[in-house]
Amino acid sequence: TMPKEPAVLRQNILDTTAAILACGVDPTKCFLFRQSLVPEHAELAWILGCLTTVPRLLRLPQWKMKRASQDNEGTVGLLTYPVLQAADILLYKSTHVPVGEDQVLHLELAQDIARHFNKKYGEFFPVPKAILSEL
Repeated sequence: TMPKEPAVLRQNILDTTAAILACGVDPTKCFLFRQSLVPEHAELAWILGCLTTVPRLLRLPQWKMKRASQDNEGTVGLLTYPVLQAADILLYKSTHVPVGEDQVLHLELAQDIARHFNKKYGEFFPVPKAILSEL
């Protein structure tokens, strides 16, 4: 949600890809892709954003904490980031999502959005369940 220098962003993408491969993810058994090259992520985020209220987003604790770190300004990107996360989950019709405790509320938002969408337009998205990581 914060602007980055293009060269730094490119290097971060390469570093993240290297870390994923180093963790043992086998690219012959799964798809690795750069999300920013898939326009459907942003398109679905726009649609879901039109179904999500601002008061619902303002209640998320991550918004409050991050906004405070940005001199209480907070950007629209920061506010709507949880909707993009919901789009990332729902686009692939995920049924289970591994999350840490700090992301449970964002997954609950994705669940609420899926339910709202399904009620309005018919059953389309599964309501994803959390797989909580154990540390």
